[in-house]
Amino acid sequence: MVNDGKTVSGIKIAYIGGGSRGWAWNFMSDLASCHDISGDVYLYDIDLDAAKKNEIIGNKFKSAKGANSVWNYKAVEHVGEALTGADFVIISILPGTFDEMESDVHAPEKYGIYQSVGDTVGPGGIVRAMRTVPMYEEIAENIKKYSPDAWVINYTNPMTLCVKTLYRVFPGIKAFGCCHEVFGTQWFLKSVAEETLGFTGLDRHDIMVNPVGVNHFTWLTSAVCRGTDLYPAYSEYCKKYPDGRPGDKWKTDTFSSSECVKMDLFKRFGVIAAAGDRHLAEFCEGKWYLESPERVAEMHFGLTTVAWRKKDLKDRLARSARLVSGEEEVSIRGTGEEGVNQIRALLGLTELVTNVNLPNRGQIPNLPLGAVVETNAVFRAGSLTPVLAGELPASVYPMIARVCGQQERLSECLAARDVEGIFEVFSNDPLVTCSLKDARALFDEMCRNTAGYLGEYDI
Repeated sequence: MVNDGKTVSGIKIAYIGGGSRGWAWNFMSDLASCHDISGDVYLYDIDLDAAKKNEIIGNKFKSAKGANSVWNYKAVEHVGEALTGADFVIISILPGTFDEMESDVHAPEKYGIYQSVGDTVGPGGIVRAMRTVPMYEEIAENIKKYSPDAWVINYTNPMTLCVKTLYRVFPGIKAFGCCHEVFGTQWFLKSVAEETLGFTGLDRHDIMVNPVGVNHFTWLTSAVCRGTDLYPAYSEYCKKYPDGRPGDKWKTDTFSSSECVKMDLFKRFGVIAAAGDRHLAEFCEGKWYLESPERVAEMHFGLTTVAWRKKDLKDRLARSARLVSGEEEVSIRGTGEEGVNQIRALLGLTELVTNVNLPNRGQIPNLPLGAVVETNAVFRAGSLTPVLAGELPASVYPMIARVCGQQERLSECLAARDVEGIFEVFSNDPLVTCSLKDARALFDEMCRNTAGYLGEYDI
């Protein structure tokens, strides 16, 4: 790697999950758009054919309109080849297939348990974690063996448990987890500032926020735009639109919402929640927002079905074929993600403050040390320093502390392959509103449905 202070060349990036049909293409676009970094991306995936297709697609970005840098992509069969000498490691994998996720999300419905995402908490998130943690233990061991000094960026869910596992297995790892949910709230607050305060020409970066909490259940203890506190404006906005922000995109877009959950939580607790409604709802008591599909419709968000995900995968596979053949050209566009700017900052080409998931070193004083939390952090040349975000507000502390404690307990039980301990966390999850007997039957069924990935557990 050559760094002259203005540009850095010869960077090696290892991409674990490099056969991704979608996320990887966004990353390729962001890399190609940068004028000051270049190098090689090694794609490793258990599906080697998918990685080879992305090798072809990635190398097309070198000649794409708007490309500012050259990145060479290479699919490799062995993870050691990808990791050896890597400066950065990207991890973005699907733990299992959508068949397993179909059970995660939909098996609980027969007990009246609905999940809008099913990848972080709730029955689906817990069983997904059972598959994911052994994979992450292996990934951490390989990073320790082949690239112990690399910066590691995780995008996989359940985010908290993935980052926790990386540090448990390899305490010296330089890893952090990235999530764009706070970005979405900044965009929402931008629209609030424009309508309520009359501001114009805003970007989400004009909304300065202090996030605290755990991934997908983050809250903003401050939000400022051009020196103006947005809390009064947000309160006024919530009163003006008691049924959520105007528009009905949520009716046709499985990922959109009218921010009803977010705004209702503000009315209840006086703090701005900073994740999408689909995620926020899963951390709350099951009867609040996910009692039934009818209740979900009342709150103007959606239940993302795995049938939709499977159809979307077919569409992305078809697009992959078109990109490989040249029937469709690759295109460079802004994705809004921070990963490439984080890399640039760690290389000393810029400075950056953004939200990330890291072990708690005191940045949230009233959560346990070592628990993975989400706050802002400062990225500078060769360093990542979490911001002292302050204590959780008293009104939301009990909810967040419960989630944090459950995730800490679940991490311990997953590490020990303690199935009864895992069930204890499962049955205490706020979404598990059925009887203990039914919770046991559901847990056993979900474990059977994903048994092909649970060989290390005594089930």
